[in-house]
Amino acid sequence: MKTRILKIDYLDPEEKFLKEAAAVLASGGLVIIPTETVYGIAVNAGNKKSLQRLYELKGRPPDKPFSYHIEKASRVEEFARGIPVAAYKLMHKFWPGPLTLILKHRNQGTVGMRMPDDEIALKVIEFADSQIVCPSANISGSPAPKNFQEAIAPFDGRVDLAIDAGATKLGEESTVVDLTSQPLRVVREGAIKAEEIRRVSALKTVLFICTGNSCRSVMAEGLLKKAMEENGRNDVEVLSAGIMMLAGMGASSQTQKLLQQEGIDVSGHRSRRADKEIISMSDFILVMEKPQEEMVLRLAPEVKNRVFLLKEFANPVRNNKFGLAKISNGAKIKDANLNIDDPIGRSPEFYAETFSVIKQAVQRVAQII
Repeated sequence: MKTRILKIDYLDPEEKFLKEAAAVLASGGLVIIPTETVYGIAVNAGNKKSLQRLYELKGRPPDKPFSYHIEKASRVEEFARGIPVAAYKLMHKFWPGPLTLILKHRNQGTVGMRMPDDEIALKVIEFADSQIVCPSANISGSPAPKNFQEAIAPFDGRVDLAIDAGATKLGEESTVVDLTSQPLRVVREGAIKAEEIRRVSALKTVLFICTGNSCRSVMAEGLLKKAMEENGRNDVEVLSAGIMMLAGMGASSQTQKLLQQEGIDVSGHRSRRADKEIISMSDFILVMEKPQEEMVLRLAPEVKNRVFLLKEFANPVRNNKFGLAKISNGAKIKDANLNIDDPIGRSPEFYAETFSVIKQAVQRVAQII
């Protein structure tokens, strides 16, 4: 009996076909699906009989586990524990994409994880709502299939369903990186070069967080980026985010004006939310107010030793009429008021005072990272 084949167009993928494929997976069937790298055979790993069938079909040793494929990065923690900062950096940079990460399994041993950069694959995984593994659609030891014809040839009549979406985008297998020990190890160099993996994982990431990501955190980000450039540092990544914001908002006009005076252009800035992913990938997290620190720790308790109030890195001399501490370079701040208040809706003078506090604090941060 021949395998049922669904021909799907990337320009207009019919949802009914994607849901049909997902239903077959959820019920224990084997389905050939495209990814951006090569075609794979997807199966619900929660079904032991189906998983055993996949091992037999591929002729793969039973002690060689398959990698899980997920539709969103947040699912990693369903499978892995003790996820290192470097893993989050690589997810942020390369997911969805041709990168498989080997992490410590939540129970024991290790687990491979990948988020493919393929609309069809992601939707099928999402609709299946199962633990999906998806090794390449080939007999173990044979070349991985770059198009549907190569994928279906050895398995026609042996899998339950197959999606024909033409040739894959990359035609090269994913790069596999083992992060279960330090330093990380590139197990297989694929579509992403080992040199780029090591460069990204070694970056020191500084994240500034405020409320709306339109003023204070933008000021700090712009100032630290400029300082790093002036110091010839290309090993530091500087980001900003907000705990409460509408995605895609620009920097406030007063923020743009103050940064322009420093030769910094943030006209292209667009706000982003401070989610668990961006927090977890950051080595140094600097917030403007105590409630933001509390929010960060609720989202990612494991970053407790990496989150600070920005004003901790400033040395106050006196308070001005706005209640903002005038500061100079020096040791960590010792006063009780460690908040840098939100200038939104306040006067240009208040904005300028806020900017001054942030600038001097950032100068101190630039000296120690």
